[in-house]
Amino acid sequence: MKYVYTAVFTIENEHTVYARIPDLPGCITTGKDLNDALLQVTDAASIWLISAEDNDDDIPAPTPQETIRRENGQLLSLISIDTILYRSLNDTRAVRKNVSLPLWMVNLASKRGINCSKVLQQSLQSIFSNSQ
Repeated sequence: MKYVYTAVFTIENEHTVYARIPDLPGCITTGKDLNDALLQVTDAASIWLISAEDNDDDIPAPTPQETIRRENGQLLSLISIDTILYRSLNDTRAVRKNVSLPLWMVNLASKRGINCSKVLQQSLQSIFSNSQ
């Protein structure tokens, strides 16, 4: 799934930037600079949202950026999170899954050197990428 939330950044000093997403309780992190904090909060939000998806928890709707309270010096930025992309890059464990295919299909695939597992993975990835 794809999500867009607003992150709030607080520059503590030249080596520490705090980042949080007010809509995702507990989604708080730090970075060594603004760019690093942006990467860190995107990673933290991805993990937060994946956990919520996996546990069927409610996922909060994003608050409009103009209504988010901020203190002097705090910066706001929209961040985009793609949990399917995040999963594909970070959870590459293979799991054996049995599938049933007609014998003629197995024989033809074998003769043509087609890897059925690879074709299934590519097809599912395409479906998941296009379903958002």
